[in-house]
Amino acid sequence: MTNIISWNVNGFRAILKKGFTEFVKSWSPDIFCLQETKAHPDQVEVDLSEYPYKYWNAADRKGYSGTAIFCKIEPESVTNGIGIIKHDDEGRVITVEFPGYFLVNVYVPNSQRGLTRLGYRHREWDPDFLKYLKNLEKRKPVIFCGDLNVAHKEIDLANPKSNVNNAGFTPEERTGFDQIIASGFVDTFRSFVSEGGHYTWWSYMNNARTRNIGWRIDYFCVSPELVPSVKDSKILPHIMGSDHAPIVLTIK
Repeated sequence: MTNIISWNVNGFRAILKKGFTEFVKSWSPDIFCLQETKAHPDQVEVDLSEYPYKYWNAADRKGYSGTAIFCKIEPESVTNGIGIIKHDDEGRVITVEFPGYFLVNVYVPNSQRGLTRLGYRHREWDPDFLKYLKNLEKRKPVIFCGDLNVAHKEIDLANPKSNVNNAGFTPEERTGFDQIIASGFVDTFRSFVSEGGHYTWWSYMNNARTRNIGWRIDYFCVSPELVPSVKDSKILPHIMGSDHAPIVLTIK
């Protein structure tokens, strides 16, 4: 079995002071995917000797965005970005290749308050990222994970009616996720859990996390041929340190 954890840590240097190392040691996943690291590797001091293979994709802009993958097993290849210059300066994608699959760690652009980036997200990022995934899939199956910055269905957030045109729940963003599913990818969490009330992100305001007024915007999705190998897909809402919860995929 391979355990993969994905977590938007909302600042790697910040979460190191909030029990991150202890969490990693207690769960000891085979692969750890991080989003919103907000750091270059030379800015981080962390003792994770059990992960000899560490890969970073930092944004050009300091203190912003960024992704990382820590592996116990050496990948066959590692790629930063999706090969399109206009998308690749924010450190949003790392792909590692293993014998049976590609693993893509992604931090999808937020459409922002006022939806200032919605046009870019909907017309450029979403179709280009999906095309990248489908091109990988021509070679071998794909797992992709991370903060997709969209709640797909009404069941995926606590207050759908009042959020219809807010970033993360616009018709355009939801259509982008519809197209991912229509292309064959499977939202693994929904293979195991059909009811609502399960979220991966909560606002820091109004005791939202205590009240479980949240959004499910972090996902593990897989190519159809990998579905029989997926043994579990779950959220760890009790793990603190970020405004996001870690998510876990167990695959045979």
